[in-house]
Amino acid sequence: MKQSVTSKQKQRKPLWTKDFLITALANLLLFFSFQMLIPTIPTHLSQLGGDNVQVGLVIGIFTISSLLTRPFAGRALDLLGRKHVLLVGLAICALTIAGYSYIAAVTLILAARFVHGIGWGLSTTSLGTVIADIIPAERRGEGMGYYGLSNTFAMAVGPLTGLWIMQAYSFRYVLLVSTCLAILSLFSSLFITYPKPITSLHPTQRSRFVDRLWERSALLPSSLLLCTAICYGGIVTFITLFGRETGIPNVGLFFFCNASMVLLVRPVTGVLFDRRGPEWVLIPGAIFTISGLFLLSYAHSNLSLALAALCYGVGFGSIQPALQAWTISRSSPERRGAANGTFFSANDLGIGLGAMVLGALANWSGSYALMYRYSTILIVLFLVIYGWSFWTLTLHKKTAH
Repeated sequence: MKQSVTSKQKQRKPLWTKDFLITALANLLLFFSFQMLIPTIPTHLSQLGGDNVQVGLVIGIFTISSLLTRPFAGRALDLLGRKHVLLVGLAICALTIAGYSYIAAVTLILAARFVHGIGWGLSTTSLGTVIADIIPAERRGEGMGYYGLSNTFAMAVGPLTGLWIMQAYSFRYVLLVSTCLAILSLFSSLFITYPKPITSLHPTQRSRFVDRLWERSALLPSSLLLCTAICYGGIVTFITLFGRETGIPNVGLFFFCNASMVLLVRPVTGVLFDRRGPEWVLIPGAIFTISGLFLLSYAHSNLSLALAALCYGVGFGSIQPALQAWTISRSSPERRGAANGTFFSANDLGIGLGAMVLGALANWSGSYALMYRYSTILIVLFLVIYGWSFWTLTLHKKTAH
């Protein structure tokens, strides 16, 4: 009996290794640097004389450039290795953020945002691939859940920190702190032990250019992520306007409660993913997301807004790391870069579409509350797509036996 227990302990590889902690730290520093700029750089652009269209382009141009970069980043990660692509991406981020301090023209800031998006696409795709290499396969859901907490913490605290520094001092100090964080992320990445590029023992012919950039095995989880990202894009873009519409003064409460619930739920759902499979996480997560969006659409007070955020946080905190872990599990080691590029591209595209499509839906319906209610259709679509794939896979297994 003792021998069997000992053998199981030996088989269970450690998760909290030096490389795991350093990669999570580098990710935290990078995302904190990025999140500080989300509410502050549009304000700065407006102070320089930018109109509403140009202020919107600050986010749009960044998203477009990162979206265009990710497929090429994934291909480079698989061909050149993780280290060089990551360091180049982090260097571009640090240099671009520092450069904002010396730019006073609106058009030049927009151009710099395009370059910044390239660095962001390279670095975040690289970090996602590096952590996938580091986490033991049998603990992938748990590891991705813990790793994702660095993103969540940055999303919860970064924007508030940036606004506080800008109000207490100036935007130049925001850029100084953001640049230092990006440099620290670059510095800490130097201490990661990177695996050598993996080449397939049985290479397949990938003659088409698209097949080299995108990973087909990642398309299913990426399409599911696209549905949830569109909803999230509608929340981050219009939650303030929704608060004005409903008379809720402190909509920041939504992000605090959402982030708090994500911090609590991710470690639990990660272990559940490893032990029981994706269906035990994705289906309940989708149900909680639908419930959260419905509650949000009927919210008229801080209490009802907090309740909606807590419910939505359970769904959001469950689905995203589970889908990323599932993406890595479905792809071969030598195609992890392309798989991560495909996955993160879906996230960028979804947030961008959420701002545009749901904004048009709000104009058509005349209400942000109705917009959030109608957006639940996307999560129903999520359940339909996943249910169809699960049924097809189960039928295939029965046929094989």
